[in-house]
Amino acid sequence: MHSQLFVRPQVSYSRPGGQIRPSIASDPCLAFRDANPQAPVHFLVIPRLPIPRISEARDDDAELLGHLLVVAKNVAKLESLDKGYRMVINDGKHGAQSVYHLHIHVLGGRQMTWPPG
Repeated sequence: MHSQLFVRPQVSYSRPGGQIRPSIASDPCLAFRDANPQAPVHFLVIPRLPIPRISEARDDDAELLGHLLVVAKNVAKLESLDKGYRMVINDGKHGAQSVYHLHIHVLGGRQMTWPPG
């Protein structure tokens, strides 16, 4: 099992209005607005558990991973993304991962295009 110590990613979340989901100590994740938004609404959902990459998640992380998706869906609803949104998880160098602490990007507020990049 991964260490229970939460290590804050190398991204600044301490700007005003950054946290969009109230955090309780027992909650296994946090949701924040992205510091460099790529859409009108762009937030991150991160686990407190320091999982570096989705490819390093273990089978016993399944409940936590599902919880991250449910939180992302609930925050998207709070952000009025009723027309849809995109969820992205980058993994490793070729996946353009820049912060090695698992996180889900949720982007919305405009029409997304395909392919993404």
